[in-house]
This record gives sequence, structure tokens and C-alpha cells, in this order.
Amino acid sequence: MLARVLSAALVGVEAALVRVEVDVSPGLPMFTTVGLPDSAVRESRERVRTAIRNAGFAFPSERITVNLAPADLRKEGASFDLPIALGILSATGVVVEGRIGSFAVVGELALNGQIQGVRGVLAVGDLKVLAAPTLREAVDFLNGAVQVAVTPAPPALAAATDDLDFTDVRGQAHAKRALEIAAAGAHNVLLVGPPGGGKTMLARRLAAILPPLSRDEVIESSTIWSVAGLLPRHGELMSRRPFRAPHHTISVSGLIGGGSPPHPGEVTLAHLGVLFLDELPEFHQHVLESLRQPIEDGRVTIARASGVSDFPARFQLIAAANPCRRGCPSLDACLCTPAERARYLGRLSRPLLDRIDLHVELPALPPADVQGVASGEASEAIRARVDVARQRQRDRFRASAIRVNAAMSSRQVRRFCRVSAEAERLLAAAMTQLGLSARGHDRVLKVARSIADLVGSEGLTVEHCAEAIQYRGLDRQWRA
Repeated sequence: MLARVLSAALVGVEAALVRVEVDVSPGLPMFTTVGLPDSAVRESRERVRTAIRNAGFAFPSERITVNLAPADLRKEGASFDLPIALGILSATGVVVEGRIGSFAVVGELALNGQIQGVRGVLAVGDLKVLAAPTLREAVDFLNGAVQVAVTPAPPALAAATDDLDFTDVRGQAHAKRALEIAAAGAHNVLLVGPPGGGKTMLARRLAAILPPLSRDEVIESSTIWSVAGLLPRHGELMSRRPFRAPHHTISVSGLIGGGSPPHPGEVTLAHLGVLFLDELPEFHQHVLESLRQPIEDGRVTIARASGVSDFPARFQLIAAANPCRRGCPSLDACLCTPAERARYLGRLSRPLLDRIDLHVELPALPPADVQGVASGEASEAIRARVDVARQRQRDRFRASAIRVNAAMSSRQVRRFCRVSAEAERLLAAAMTQLGLSARGHDRVLKVARSIADLVGSEGLTVEHCAEAIQYRGLDRQWRA
């Protein structure tokens, strides 16, 4: 007898429908699985056989053929255990005919018949989800004997809280201002300063001043982490914006994604959150250059022989670097020559720096700031201003798919970032003296738009543009 059960396979971070066809026919006892299964799927026959028997059902001593259609889509993981088991039980008449057709089934089976959770369930959206704890209860539910629990809707979102607060940061008012602007418009930031100046401390507090995830963003972020098997706890959604800080020895595959089949990398795990790259010049140059396309497009497309996978990667980059290889405490006490310093930061290519909106130079902290009592503004107060600026952007871009200034297209920059004649002359001088590219020019305007949004100004003044230009210090050094 033939039975069909709907299931799903992961393709990138999305779900593809799979038909599990099970045929139980007379012949020598055999269990064959076809349809591009990986080793975990092929091993399911042992789990399924034992789970069916331990759940109190008879396992057929006939020829069993399982086809996972479409046959040209690779299937991986243990999520097909449950649909295969239910297909066998349906083909042998244990499950009433026709009762399983309206359900899509995923689940791993333990040997005692318990149903285990699998990664990537959130990728199957807009469905009513029923959870059965055991194979026996799943069969009883399909036969109408019992009811199983319906998974509840995600709880209402609470305001994000964190132990990392800007009140802990001593001094560095210029850098705090830059991070507030970056948070307001979702801009990328590079912090350059001596060791112990607060670069990492500031970077780890950026997420604390970002707006909380909306409900749609919670599902989107949780889906990615579910596919990667990294959700904090079983059944719990992401409640805060992701913060990823990979080590500088990471490979291109680990940062961008890769493998066969392709898996999400750090840029995708940081989607809708922060990607922090400490000691930026220490990363391999080809790894850094691989960031250029995700920063620009907000997506990563990975092509392999087995197929093409598309991953979202709309992250906010914050990077930190010492001004020299030795990490000297200040330029006055630096043992490196100007050529050595230029060569160290020269590992950062101009195309990559072009895509980083704010270049912030941090001075060494004076003794008064180190020894004094921390009395900076709290993250909550900064986040309140950022929330207001973000709301202005949502209102401005309500007719388009973007929500933040950093994501504006060139046409939107010309529409929403109009400046006075005086500001135009200032920008022209900046392009000449700093050697700004057309991309750099547009990014200066985007930062100026965020500065204006923080103070509630509809127009861009020369002051807004001047402040945005001062955050392009590395363009000047690169040109020199």
C-alpha cells in the first residue's frame, strides 16, 4: 500500500515542501530510502524501526521503499524520522486512511518513540503548529482519539535590557556621539585608537541603544537562529538584537557562509543586529574583502554544485583597530614609523572603507577620566532619542521597503537629502580634499540625514554636513 506525507526541507533559511512517499509491498524485508538523502536521513531506518516497535506498533516485515520528492533536492538531518514513521503506519493501516493528508510533519524520533525537536522549524511560516510528545500520541491524534497541544503565539515583546550601559564608559564623548548617530541611521562604524581606550567597551554597548526588535523582526531573526540550531532555549524566540563578534582568524566560509549544502555565516547570524570585528587589520585581507557585497546589498548568495542559497545579511558593522601594529599607547609614545603605521591601516582597502560611514578616532584616556567617577548618559536616554529618529525614518520611507537611512538608494539620497548651496560647496571641497568617491559622498549625506533626524530637522544644514564629513578621517589619511 502507498502512503503520502507532507514534510519540509531547509534550503538556506527557507523551507521547501517535500512529499514523503512510502510504499509497503510484499517481498523480502528491505528498507530503502531514495531522493538524495544524506547519511542522517539514511540512518533514519534504524531509528524509525525501533521507535515504531517501542511505541507499541508492529513493524512490517515486507519491502519498504521511501521516496523523498522532489528527487533533485538534497535532504539532510533527522527531521524526516517522524513523517517516514507515520507514512509506514499509514501504509499498513494503523493510521486511518486520509487523516494525514492535511498535515505537514517534521520531527526526530528517539528509540523509545519520543519526538525530538529539530532545527529550522520557524522557517515554515504562517501555519498552525501542533506538538505531539510521542509517536503514539501523534498516531492517536491522527486517528481522532486524543488532542495535542497547539503551540502558543510568541509573547508580547518587552523593552530590551542589558547590563552593558553607556554610563560605564569614561570620557570619549566624541565616540559616544558617533555611536548615537550610527544607531539612529543603522550606519557602519570604525573605531581607531590605542589599546585600552574603550573601543571594545563602546562597541559592545551599541546594541543597548538600538530600538527593540519588532514582532516581524523577532520571527525573521529567530528563523535564522533556528536554522543554525542556535536559539537560546527550546521554544524561545530571539528577544534582543543579535551581537556577533567572530575572532580575526575566521575563514570566508565562517564569516560569509558556505559549505555543502551552504550554511549561514556570521553576517547572516548578525542579521538585524550588530557584527563586531575587533582588531580589524588582523583579519585576512580576502576575508575582509568578502564583506563588501553583503554590506552593500544586505544579502549573501552562495552558489555550490548542489544549488544556490540566498541568505539575508542586513547587519550593522562596527569594527575596531589600533593605529599601529605594536598597539602603542599614543602617537607621541609610538615606536612605529609613519610608514609602518600607514602600512598597518593600509590593510584596509579603500573600497571597504568607502562602505564604512563613520571613522572615529579615539584618543588615549587622560588620568582624570580613568580615575574619576563614571557619570555619562545612560543607554536608556540615548535609546529614547534613537527611537524618535528611527520613527521619523519609518514615516519617511513608509512607501518603500527600507526603514533606515543607511539603506537608502542613490535615488532616495537625491530625494531626501537635499542640501543648501553652501552645504553643496562644502561637500564639493570635501570630495576634492578627501578624495571621496561617489559612494563616499552619498554616505556622508546619509549620515547627515541621521544627524538631522536626531534633532528633528527636515532639511540638511551646513552644520549637519560638516559633522558628517568630520567622521571621514581615514579618507584623508588614505589619500595622503
